Amino acid sequence: MRNDLWTREELILTLNLYMKLPFGKLDARTKEVKGLANLIGRTPSAVSYRLNNFAHVDEYHRDRGIRGLSGGYKVCKPIWDEFLQDRGLLTFESEKILAQRQQIDLETKFKDELKDLPNLKGEDKIRAVKTRVNQSIFRQMVLVNYSSTCAISKMAVPDLLVASHIIPWSKNETERLNPENGLCLSAIHDRAFDKGLIGIGLDSKLLISKELAQHRKSPFFETCFGQFENKPIEQAGKYLPRKEFLEYHLQNIYKQD
Repeated sequence: MRNDLWTREELILTLNLYMKLPFGKLDARTKEVKGLANLIGRTPSAVSYRLNNFAHVDEYHRDRGIRGLSGGYKVCKPIWDEFLQDRGLLTFESEKILAQRQQIDLETKFKDELKDLPNLKGEDKIRAVKTRVNQSIFRQMVLVNYSSTCAISKMAVPDLLVASHIIPWSKNETERLNPENGLCLSAIHDRAFDKGLIGIGLDSKLLISKELAQHRKSPFFETCFGQFENKPIEQAGKYLPRKEFLEYHLQNIYKQD
């Protein structure tokens, strides 16, 4: 009979799954929940319970009045706090543990994300691998958050979607993996957002810069941008864009003049 005490590894793997699942999919019937349960030797119900414990300690949901299950607070809160202190470190650690449990090499598991890396060695390679793996997980979280649909155009072709940072990756290390700092956008809308040609207002409506508006007479403009101007973007299912992040983009990246 197995020990009922959850190990650190089990909790980290459950947190990993929690960040990748829509809020409505934390129950024992979900395929991914069953998969993790099999991997760690727990029942799907036990994994579901821990997932809902993490929902309880997740401040984002508490602020929305969603309480989750409070029974595992003392078990899950330290792991959650550690995650918030350094999302990148714990995310990467969780993926290493997951790969080990799946009996696959981490670099093999993320071969598509790592294939174009130069022939790095030592610390340079470790940093590069960590960055690419974490970027991949951020993409998973953001696409799940928007049901793999562009928040502007509603285009739903995953290969053409980008997990776009509101505050750029290079500008804020602490919030790099925060799904509240992510938007699911088509490649063209991601590029326009990154270059400040479009912005998202605090009312969630699409803004078009004067520079981009100069192309209103072009057929592509109405198709790609004009029809969405001043309309609200699609609402995320789990984590809404944080207003402070949108303010940063409006003040520092969006070309208002």
